[in-house]
Amino acid sequence: MASQPPLFRDPWAKRETWRKHPVFSNRAMFSSMFPGLGIAVVAFTAYVVVDNLYGKSHGQGHGH
Repeated sequence: MASQPPLFRDPWAKRETWRKHPVFSNRAMFSSMFPGLGIAVVAFTAYVVVDNLYGKSHGQGHGH
């Protein structure tokens, strides 16, 4: 007996395979939405830390 394909085969399966490609994954889409966000967060955090350390060591004045 010959093996027959499933009765309910999806005729559009070949055209839908692009949706499963790694380029279109959620992680890739999120990282391409905000390409410089990681660098910006690190730079801003470094700026705040340096500013706080510099402000404490040199004084902020008398509240003015």
